[in-house]
Amino acid sequence: MNLKRRNFIQLSTLVAGSTVTAGFTTFRNAGKTSVNGTETLHSMTQDIVPISLYERMDRVAKAQRLMVQNRIRALVIEAGTSMEYFTGISWWPSERTMVAVIPSSGEIAYICPGFEEARFRELITIGKKVYVWQEDESPYEQIIHALIDADISSGKIGIEEQLRFFIFNGIRKAGPTMEYVSGDPVTVPCRMIKSAAELALMQKATDITVAAMKIGISNLKEGISPSEITSVISKAHAQMGARPDFALVLFGTSSALPHGSIKPQLLKKGDIVLMDCGCKVEGYCSDITRTIVFGAEPTNRQLEIWDLEQKSQAAGFAAARIGIACEQVDAAARKVITDAGFGPGYKLPGLPHRTGHGIGMDGHEWGNMVKGNQLELKAGMCFSIEPTISIPGEFGVRMEDCVYMTEEGAKWFSQPATSINKPFA
Repeated sequence: MNLKRRNFIQLSTLVAGSTVTAGFTTFRNAGKTSVNGTETLHSMTQDIVPISLYERMDRVAKAQRLMVQNRIRALVIEAGTSMEYFTGISWWPSERTMVAVIPSSGEIAYICPGFEEARFRELITIGKKVYVWQEDESPYEQIIHALIDADISSGKIGIEEQLRFFIFNGIRKAGPTMEYVSGDPVTVPCRMIKSAAELALMQKATDITVAAMKIGISNLKEGISPSEITSVISKAHAQMGARPDFALVLFGTSSALPHGSIKPQLLKKGDIVLMDCGCKVEGYCSDITRTIVFGAEPTNRQLEIWDLEQKSQAAGFAAARIGIACEQVDAAARKVITDAGFGPGYKLPGLPHRTGHGIGMDGHEWGNMVKGNQLELKAGMCFSIEPTISIPGEFGVRMEDCVYMTEEGAKWFSQPATSINKPFA
């Protein structure tokens, strides 16, 4: 049988350092593995370098420069990704307001619930001003108090996009003399351009996801459910030192739905299997999708669509160059699919969504590869290239790998699949 048409997923006994199945080789530094999901793995994160205090201080300084350029007097961010990005503080956003105020000059101030003050102060590495509010007091008045102490009683106050409306509304009522504007001109340029340290963490997350997906693939068997494979992949992510983020597994016709189906699915021979998986390392994300065929030779139709998807992804990658608009990456990938008779545009059967999304500390960030986005690619930007082909009632094929931009062009975090029976290069 021709190996290119052979199902690579025939199960075989897995031993450390040996080949897993026809078509790809298991990772060699992750310990022993078994086909039933009871793998014993080693952490892959011993060598990671967390984001340093100095880098976070540089981020704050960049934010302050951008505030001055945009005539924004201060930026208000609440508990969540941006707060962690600038301050290193990871705090779950609850109904109790907890925010940081970054003035355009001077020291960061924090507003937190009074009963959390001691625990919160343990986490502070940048700034030392903490304004507390008790359960029967207004946190919004404390936010305005912090602004006034920074000599800000008027002018533009930037509101970070993830700050919830009830907090914004409370601030607006407590400080009616301020002008409230989007904080995007500050936060987006900061977070969208990744440093070498950020890229290294994203690369580690990617390497772990590749290893975890190999384990998931090696555990496919007839009659298994998607949730069982999801559990295997999540367990592998955790054992290798990452925080499991997601593991979407789809069989057969459900693969035509990019984000899945609630219908029960049990794997059978000849099914398309689509896996979309990611994890986090020190807060930084990975995102990889692979599509294979289980237990039988791929049909001509499956090979045809898989090969078309591969060409589309390659076209998107080739288009990604410094200075071009994000929409051109989408256009290049989409053209391959529409030229083959699918679509047009976002119509099905075809590519029903954008070709890619930004990625970093959030799985989906700014910098979408989509029609109408005139943002120009710059060194340090990171995004996925994933031009799904969805054929309702039949199957879907998606190959997703993320890239980072350099002055020489795009570079892969994970190498794309080379054939339908070789999901990992």
